[in-house]
Amino acid sequence: MSENKLAGQFFDAAIGLLHRVRDEEGDAITAAGTAIADTVAAGGRLFAFGAGHSSLAAQDVVYRAGGLALMNLLAVPGVVGIDVMPATLGSALERVDGLAGAVLDSSPAKPGDVLVVISLSGRNALPVEMAMNARALGLKVIGVTSVAYAQDTKSRHKSGSFLKDHCDIVLDSKIAVGDAELTTEGIDAPFAPASTVVTTALMQAVMAAAAGELAERGIEVPLLRSGNVDGGHEWNGRVMSEYGDRIFFRH
Repeated sequence: MSENKLAGQFFDAAIGLLHRVRDEEGDAITAAGTAIADTVAAGGRLFAFGAGHSSLAAQDVVYRAGGLALMNLLAVPGVVGIDVMPATLGSALERVDGLAGAVLDSSPAKPGDVLVVISLSGRNALPVEMAMNARALGLKVIGVTSVAYAQDTKSRHKSGSFLKDHCDIVLDSKIAVGDAELTTEGIDAPFAPASTVVTTALMQAVMAAAAGELAERGIEVPLLRSGNVDGGHEWNGRVMSEYGDRIFFRH
């Protein structure tokens, strides 16, 4: 089997998953977009959290061209990326009880704000407690996860529950347990994960739905422009000045 054939199979698998989430998660995407629009309209703030590779989809909607300027990354030291040494420490921190509460208590998040919690498996202590504690603080929680894990694996949280059990809205990424789309003779382990592609697409779909909802209400959509187009820096400077009290990735 040629490498090109495997590459094509990965594209087919990813496209198939994108079709599924578009067709099957439409209502949840609309609900999530509406929740974000409601929060923006009410003067609230937006936060996104993910650990390990799930953080990539959270980072993708923070401080980027074409994105909502009000979306902030809720960062947990050591779990946002693979820059921590050793890389396995990030995975270990996801299983530490109490870390989510410490982060939320030190964050600017307030009742009425929205927190998007992204976790492919949704089974580790950190994302479960992040959602639980956020709701206890009065935040609306949107979970982005693979519901299949809750059906086919055991929770690592002491409650036995999963991320999906502590969310106001759940977006199911449809990713199979193990997050690897391909197998072939001569390669012992499954490979080619698609969760980043699908989860990032889900997040951008929600942002698009939120922008459309705000526009329908006649409310300015606080979007950022690319700094690489003429006038982009000036546009972004105005947006950050007008909405500075809700933007926490700047000083």
